[in-house]
Amino acid sequence: MQDWNPQLYRQFEAERTRPALELIARIETENPRQVTDLGCGPGNSTEGLFQRFPQATVTGIDSSEAMLEHARQRLPACRFSREDILRWQPAAAQDIVYANASLQWVPDHEILFPRLFSMVTPGGSLAVQMPDNRQEPSHREMRRVADEGPWRDRIGEAAQVRVKILSAAEYYDLLAPHAERVDIWRTSYFHVMPSHQAVVEWVRATGLRPFLEPLTDEQRPEFLKKYLQAIEDAYPPRVDGSVLLAYPRLFIVARKSR
Repeated sequence: MQDWNPQLYRQFEAERTRPALELIARIETENPRQVTDLGCGPGNSTEGLFQRFPQATVTGIDSSEAMLEHARQRLPACRFSREDILRWQPAAAQDIVYANASLQWVPDHEILFPRLFSMVTPGGSLAVQMPDNRQEPSHREMRRVADEGPWRDRIGEAAQVRVKILSAAEYYDLLAPHAERVDIWRTSYFHVMPSHQAVVEWVRATGLRPFLEPLTDEQRPEFLKKYLQAIEDAYPPRVDGSVLLAYPRLFIVARKSR
């Protein structure tokens, strides 16, 4: 895929940062020295880690140079590196490995999660949050519009770019053998959006990217028009004209045995 668009991503930064901060609040590891933010984006989650653990060396990694440029400007006291999560190998074990809304883009969780947990120090934590919204109308409809339109062959397997996450029980079984404690919960946020177009803008920054990028300049506006119509049908406006965007997320904090 093409590089991410930090400006588009940050349109809803407060809503995107809320689960990041709630994940940070549940980390029990005390006085960490090395903290890594996997998929740090423009640095909004890294900022939360830096504020919570000011004594630590906080490093953010991301595959997007555009995102990293924003993060470096925002947090000059932190370290940032362009790396692929799938190939990330720290020089030393980390006290906290943190991944907010990034691992849903990385395949093979049965291998990935034990591997990441192996990079955590005894008593350290692996903290993960992933959107669990593939079956919400916002994402069902993008797949349907892609499948039913004249762009079907061009889009191809875009729906497979974001992986289908495992169940809470499966993640527990992957981490529990080496954990002192595994904390798992699922939260559904209901974001109050000013319009249906705002819902489209939200997902354009993330989930819609694999669907839009293969399209021609002529096809892209038509796809967005069809998708907007689908969103209008799926999300009736509320009494004040707002749109409630349901957004389930899965959280995992695993503390490694000492």
